Amino acid sequence: MDRGRFPLNQLPVGQKAYVKELTSRGAARRRMLDLGLIGGTEIESLYRSPSGDPVAYLIRGAVIALRSDMSENILVSAT
Repeated sequence: MDRGRFPLNQLPVGQKAYVKELTSRGAARRRMLDLGLIGGTEIESLYRSPSGDPVAYLIRGAVIALRSDMSENILVSAT
């Protein structure tokens, strides 16, 4: 996997990455910030639902499921 920036929804299950940038605006951005998704936050992809969407991520000690349309706006870099 490229070590550059890529959307969170492309992070393979079992891999970790760090938040680099949020590209969403408005209420969606506020929601992500409320979840603790700020620069430097470590995220681990834990599980993918049978249909592939949503995906469960470990973020600051909490397991949070995000749909692909939300996670594509979170740019991360691999650890």
